[in-house]
Amino acid sequence: MTLSDQDIRDRLAAARLPAMPQILLKLLELCQDDGAGMAEIARLVANDTGMATKILTVAHSAAYQRGGQKGGLMQALGVLGADLIKSLVISESVYQAFNGFSLGARTDLRPFWKHALGTAVLARDIARAMDYAQPEEAYLAGLLHDVGRLALLSAAPEEYAGLFPAEDNQALCAAEQRSLQITHVQAGALVAARWNLDSFIADAILYHHEPQARLEGAHPLIRLVHLAQQLADHDPALPLAPDSGSLCSLEPESLQTICQGAAVQVQKAAAFLGIDLSGVPDRADTAQQQLADEVRNMTLLSELGQSLQRQSELAQLLKQMRQQATLQLGLEDTAVFLLDASTQTLQGASMAEPQQRLGELSLRLGGPGGGGTLAQAALQQRVGFVSRQAGLQSLVEEQLLRIFNAETLVCVPLLAGGQCLGLLLGGVPGWQQAELQRRMRYLQGFGAQAGKALQAARRAGADVADGPQPARADNDARLQAERQEQRASARRVVHEVNNPLAIIKNYLEVLDDKLTRQEPVAGEIGVLHEEIERIGHIMGEWVGDAPAAPAGMADINLAINKLVVLLRDSKFMPSSVELVTRLPAQPCEVEGSADTLKQILLNLVKNAVEVLPRGGRIDIVNNGQVPRNGRLFYVVCVSDNGPGIPTEHRSKLFSPVQSSKPGSNRGIGLSIVQGLVKKLGGSIACVSTTTKGTMFEICLPVPAAQAQMAAALAIPAVQHVPS
Repeated sequence: MTLSDQDIRDRLAAARLPAMPQILLKLLELCQDDGAGMAEIARLVANDTGMATKILTVAHSAAYQRGGQKGGLMQALGVLGADLIKSLVISESVYQAFNGFSLGARTDLRPFWKHALGTAVLARDIARAMDYAQPEEAYLAGLLHDVGRLALLSAAPEEYAGLFPAEDNQALCAAEQRSLQITHVQAGALVAARWNLDSFIADAILYHHEPQARLEGAHPLIRLVHLAQQLADHDPALPLAPDSGSLCSLEPESLQTICQGAAVQVQKAAAFLGIDLSGVPDRADTAQQQLADEVRNMTLLSELGQSLQRQSELAQLLKQMRQQATLQLGLEDTAVFLLDASTQTLQGASMAEPQQRLGELSLRLGGPGGGGTLAQAALQQRVGFVSRQAGLQSLVEEQLLRIFNAETLVCVPLLAGGQCLGLLLGGVPGWQQAELQRRMRYLQGFGAQAGKALQAARRAGADVADGPQPARADNDARLQAERQEQRASARRVVHEVNNPLAIIKNYLEVLDDKLTRQEPVAGEIGVLHEEIERIGHIMGEWVGDAPAAPAGMADINLAINKLVVLLRDSKFMPSSVELVTRLPAQPCEVEGSADTLKQILLNLVKNAVEVLPRGGRIDIVNNGQVPRNGRLFYVVCVSDNGPGIPTEHRSKLFSPVQSSKPGSNRGIGLSIVQGLVKKLGGSIACVSTTTKGTMFEICLPVPAAQAQMAAALAIPAVQHVPS
């Protein structure tokens, strides 16, 4: 959806944009007063406690302190000098103003600040090289040149979120004009006028992306800000173009010197403001954001699956798919192409009224005239993008781009049972592609949920068409059974996701404690990322987007030791419960995923903890290689000294049952464990009594190569475990 020019201007007018700090306005007045000296600046700064503290901190830092003497504010001003003080006051004032914008918690402002500070430093130094009378004004104009981007993000967060990370250039202005009917330079000029800044500052903001030829006779402030913002992202190690400084009558050598000195000044200014410009996102924030994204995706996909499963008619289902794509993915124009397996062609099946002739198009998946990127999306079962700028589109793709009147097509395969049943297509502006690419996991999940619903609807339609009339009841029963399986599948996912979520929650508390004490947190951050990746893998398996399990080896002992450390460090284990392990000295490798081993053990230990509310003991014992039915198995036992499993539950122990534990997912943990053990080719059994507690015995097959080597070396089959 595009906003009208008046709509966005109304939003900007109504938005609670921050006020420009009074100290900055007064400083600008002082800078224009030739008679003003350090005493006037000192009185101004002294009236702002926060500003005075900042300046004292900088003056007392190692970079400026000499001889260990720390004086008051006046001495600090003398140490730093008037020019640096002015820059610090301007930077801090603008920083406070920018922080007053209502921005989303996910917005990373570091690239914005790096560009703004670089432009400010360069504008000031260019102004001095040009003998411009007010270098502080140039510094301020450089800092503010992109304020319109913050204003647009504050006034229209949903519409502008995808554009905000884009590079600051004329292409961004063009995308803003198409989407919002206003550019960030226009919005910035409106903010400057609202702050009652000098009109030349507003003009410097408004024209900083104008073609250079138009600015030849413009005011010096406009010209130098235009040049500064162009140089802000230039690599100082690279040479400048011969005419790069012509707009401000500066020789390339002089300009190169200015650029080389700017980087250090930008870092100092950022340090003063407390901004980390390293470009590496805060890993703790990233971990929490990844977690939030996964939980949001899980919720949305669950709701999507239920919504689509309610549609029993194929036509209604296809319409619902397209409506959900608009609501959840922001795809305004969509169409569904269904795969004819006999001819290996995709045929248009559902689209909006203006695109009805899409039904006449068909895309072949192979051979001459194949469907290009669309065909690859279907064959490889991966989301694809077709862009005008990328070139090499097939004829059909070129037609689709014109019909959708779009810069880019997104192609989401509809998957079920390992097969592609069709494609959901959507036309989007070029800038929206980057936002959709960040949601690839969700796009793939969307296609999997839609594919499952499509498969169910096709089966229902076939049963009704081919069978006798009474078969309708059977069809309804089958549909109900599939819905129940969907709910059961969702319950299993929620159960498994709860385990890493509990660990993450505990680790965040540990992380908070360590950060408070300023202790290293690299280990904790690593665990958070591992657990978030595990959530992503669980979700990926559920929506059919998980990669094939690696055919590697996993060491049982290593998995147990890592789990013990994880449980201990995350405070997952109550202090009243003792966890004891006994493991053989040699590695015990099995074919499969270490993550699967971790899930098995974590479920069993968690169950054991829950039956020991007053404390007790849990043992994890690896008995090494044990012969069973003519084969060698690694036998791992997880036992507790709790009250035992009630007799009535033992016969259905590994089936989803109603248990006495609270929560909507109770009674399914052991069925999940059994499925994971079978995935590793093993088996699981349980022995439980009211006097000795419960023991689960897991038998995992020793890989053939290891078993043959053991036989050749005449290694005893049973490995004695050291106590």
